[in-house]
Amino acid sequence: MCDIVIALNNLINLMKNILLSTPGARPQLLTETLFAIHQSGQAFPDEVYVMITQKSYEPLVDGLFRKGHLQALKEEYQLPDFEFDESHILLIKDEQGNFIEDAKSAADQTAMATFITRKVYELTQDEGIAIHASLSGGRKTLGFYFGCAMSMFGREQDMLSHVFVDDQYEFVKDFWYPTKHPKWVADKFGHGFVDVSRASITLAEIPFIRLRGSIDSTLLVNMASVSLSKTMGLLKQKGSHAVITINKAARFISALGVEVKLTAKELAFYLWLLNKGHDGVVVNRNFERSKVHSIAFLKMYCEVGTDPRIFSTFNTTPEDFSQEDYKSLVGMGREFVQPVCSAINTKLKKTMPPQIFERLQIYSKSEAGEQRYQLKLSYCNGEVELD
Repeated sequence: MCDIVIALNNLINLMKNILLSTPGARPQLLTETLFAIHQSGQAFPDEVYVMITQKSYEPLVDGLFRKGHLQALKEEYQLPDFEFDESHILLIKDEQGNFIEDAKSAADQTAMATFITRKVYELTQDEGIAIHASLSGGRKTLGFYFGCAMSMFGREQDMLSHVFVDDQYEFVKDFWYPTKHPKWVADKFGHGFVDVSRASITLAEIPFIRLRGSIDSTLLVNMASVSLSKTMGLLKQKGSHAVITINKAARFISALGVEVKLTAKELAFYLWLLNKGHDGVVVNRNFERSKVHSIAFLKMYCEVGTDPRIFSTFNTTPEDFSQEDYKSLVGMGREFVQPVCSAINTKLKKTMPPQIFERLQIYSKSEAGEQRYQLKLSYCNGEVELD
């Protein structure tokens, strides 16, 4: 075990180290964290990013840059070079691109959770970086969202931490880090003074469960594009019996929050085959000669599409078909069935997690020179919802 830890630490030292922090309205937490990392001997960050609301922007820029507290820390302790400027300040935004002022409303909380989840996912896509996620600061919900995102997307090289400061120095406005020489500043109550050189800062690593390895890669990608609450729902359903939703108006099939768009022809065919039950259909000479199947398919198609070319495939027109004039109508040939089945399966396989694809795909098997097409899916047991 010791050898594994040493090997992992050596690997991390070869990576680009990124400190991702959520200091909230207390920019001092960033200098405290950088100080603590340097003193602890942990891998020092090559780059620093902070995720904050718009309300926290001015205090952070003013304290760290304009008043020079960050530069003072660098010079006093000869910190290694790292990249951090105003371009590394990630202002939390909602889905419309509006900056969140203070995340007090339920809508803002949702937007904040989604923003953090996506940012963590984005950074963890690069195997060449190791993330040090500092949960200190910000609203309690912000830390919770950050921790959840790291648990979902974090890798072995990533870590969580929290910094602790002696009680008498916590929330002291002019305390940014322990100075090397005595420096007296007003205490947090404004009734006396404290010497910041005597402060003690502890960097505590937070153990966390890494779920990434147990999440299917396709599901992982889709989790990153939805809200945190929906992401948690996907994880909750992952091992359970996920309901399949088929939306005729929007023409998609969805499961676990993952949507697969189909053409009107593909959706109509899928619904038509679903209506055939588990036995499906056997495509043989009798099947191709019968008008029953083409009529049933076109009736389904009329519910989702209007392209006259689909009707011409069966040697009819939308007008004739709507008037139930089937004289010229031809049956459904295998040259129609095979390509549409293949197209549907290709889309499903590309987007859906494997265990869901197995439930949704159109199965094809040979029977005495004939071909059977069928679905495992069924309306009977409530596993399909039709919108």
